[in-house]
Amino acid sequence: MSNAPELSRRLGTFDASVIGVGSMLGAGVFAAFTPAAAAAGSGLLIGLLIAGVVAFCNATSSAQLAAVYPSSGGTYVYGRERLGPWAGYLAGWGFVIGKTASAAAMAMTFAAYAAPAGWERPVAIGAVVVLAAVNYHGVTRTAGLIRILVVLVLLALGAAVAVVWGGQGAEPSRILGDGLFAHGWYGILQSAGLLFFAFAGYARIATLGGEVRNPKRTIPRAIILALSVAVVVYVVIAITLLAALGPEAVARTATPLADAASSVAAWAGPVVKVGAAVAALGALLGLLAGLGRTTLAMARGGDLPQWLDAVHPRYHVPHRAELAFAAVICVVILVADLRGAIGFSSFGVLLYYLVANLAAFTQPPADRRYPKGFQVLGALACVGLVVTLPPLSVVLGVLVFAAGIALRLIRTGRRRP
Repeated sequence: MSNAPELSRRLGTFDASVIGVGSMLGAGVFAAFTPAAAAAGSGLLIGLLIAGVVAFCNATSSAQLAAVYPSSGGTYVYGRERLGPWAGYLAGWGFVIGKTASAAAMAMTFAAYAAPAGWERPVAIGAVVVLAAVNYHGVTRTAGLIRILVVLVLLALGAAVAVVWGGQGAEPSRILGDGLFAHGWYGILQSAGLLFFAFAGYARIATLGGEVRNPKRTIPRAIILALSVAVVVYVVIAITLLAALGPEAVARTATPLADAASSVAAWAGPVVKVGAAVAALGALLGLLAGLGRTTLAMARGGDLPQWLDAVHPRYHVPHRAELAFAAVICVVILVADLRGAIGFSSFGVLLYYLVANLAAFTQPPADRRYPKGFQVLGALACVGLVVTLPPLSVVLGVLVFAAGIALRLIRTGRRRP
């Protein structure tokens, strides 16, 4: 265990909720509806409902666990405490690989909207470097910037919705398209798995548990509040997109909300694009903070190199972990595919929440805040959504998890006398 200074508890309910909302209103609200519509057509509305229910079950499990284990690391800590070292490690590994892919996707989404043609990857890397520097200087700086970004994103989304409905760009008959079940239940479940990528941001609140004031009360409140705001926003945006473009057109464009707004008013498209760039920055900032804290916890648990177990004496942040993963994300940006990153991220994060649900299920009555049925439903849904993800995402996820298992076996083997 390191003798470095501990993380400082500076975040209240509002700031913690803002970090969660900022993480959920990232690239997902501007990009995730495209692959979801391709998979399910108008059935993405059912997929969105399923993703929201699964997210709620997972959120209640995380909230229940965080109230008892209010330290940084999230489900990595919960899994170790309730299920053993291997369960914690697999949760932590799933979070690290999934959120590394998410962070790269967020940076590339920002660059897609903000960079000149041909400069997307350098601009994406520049965004990672700048936001890593913000995180390096303390969690209150992170929360303050995310607060500003969330307000700007909500204004851009509100403008797009108002333009589409107020400018008569919406046609309610387009919402159902060929029917909710035209693509079958497999397509609907695949859309739910893809849209779950958008809801996973509330995990950032739990991973910041070591920096929240009065965590037993603050973390559960912040998780449920952030998820509630995100669900409302996503439902409104989904209905608006389908009414403006129809499911087939949503599936064909990488920028559905910008297309929907610009079809009614030319000025609205650029506004939405700015909102998308800002949303991606906010989500990226939250992801960098969560990755650093989980990495710190895993290093302290002996599951990642001891060098990463360090807290800056002045800024009270896991500076080595944050810098290391900022470098890894930059490498991923150089080789990654944006749309493939969504499926790969969902694979890792769904397994992360599977461990969270199983861990919450084992808690005694004195620590229980929600019925066990929520944890059972959440666990079963996580498994079901994983197997319906695009095949390439599943294959890559299995291979990366196998590599993680091999690495831990090597590390534990070396520690044996």
